[in-house]
Amino acid sequence: MTPLPDFVPSPLLRNPHLMTLLPRYWPRGRPLHGIPVESRLFTVADDTKLLGFCHWQEDRRAHRTVALVHGLEGCSESHYMHGIAAKAYRAGMNVIRLNQRNCGGTEHLTPTLYNSGLGGDYRRVVDELVRTDGLTGMWLVGYSMGGNLVLKAAGEAASSQPALAGVVAVCPNIDPTQCVAALEHPRNWIYHNHFLTSMKARMHRKAVLFPGRWDLAELNAVRTLREFDDRYTARDGGYRNGADYYDRAGSRHVLKSIAVPAVIITAQDDPFIPFAMFDASAIRDNPNIRLIAPRHGGHCGFVQPNRPNEDRFWAENRIIEVMTGQAPSR
Repeated sequence: MTPLPDFVPSPLLRNPHLMTLLPRYWPRGRPLHGIPVESRLFTVADDTKLLGFCHWQEDRRAHRTVALVHGLEGCSESHYMHGIAAKAYRAGMNVIRLNQRNCGGTEHLTPTLYNSGLGGDYRRVVDELVRTDGLTGMWLVGYSMGGNLVLKAAGEAASSQPALAGVVAVCPNIDPTQCVAALEHPRNWIYHNHFLTSMKARMHRKAVLFPGRWDLAELNAVRTLREFDDRYTARDGGYRNGADYYDRAGSRHVLKSIAVPAVIITAQDDPFIPFAMFDASAIRDNPNIRLIAPRHGGHCGFVQPNRPNEDRFWAENRIIEVMTGQAPSR
């Protein structure tokens, strides 16, 4: 573990729940104002497309590219997606803000649901950017569930995608079994209720678009994420049940195969990403993986007091250092 001592939150924000919730409401203005954008659909399966919003440098082939993946029930418009996208573009990178399957109003682009095991979607995005755009030096950056997905993509690719330069995962759920158990703890009811309510609403939208594909008769009776994933996510994704899905979808199984620089940024006080799961031999023994784990930070929060030459969003600034080669070696 390589903690960064320069992340020092204000005393009030040493409460992990405040640190988790505050960034959602912190005024950020319009970080992408004035930056060019174009939408693009990436085909990741015969019946599935992902919607991305691309911010290209004038000569895209002369610059590195980062594809950003949001977390559970987020989308390309999430506040952290705008924040890191603006920083990366101004640091000279092409940026693509991706929506996971069904997210950002894209339920019509796939008959499937999304799940934590779909790392292949992001390998196919990389493949398309190589084949169609001639890009090299590409990074994948993911938050929470998106962090697990980009780590899974890198582990599954091993050394087979030379255009992939590296990955960064912020508070990734590398072991979904442990993470869902933490989410269902009474102290985390606010997060659990938010995710479950949003996922139920999405199922109703999907059922209208694809009649007869899912039986929603018992949806309203579902009271936990575990029940939801057992009845819907796992079956849709080809898993035996929820337990099988949680076990197999975790990137922990493929971390040892990651062959590119991979940085994991997580907080030791994350309310529902248990820090103990990062004490794994696959992380310790793979020289390509660097774990940065401040004592505080909440879940994808990392809000710091004002400091010279950077804004309050500490993790975003560290990600830019990693991708531009300014970060110290492990």
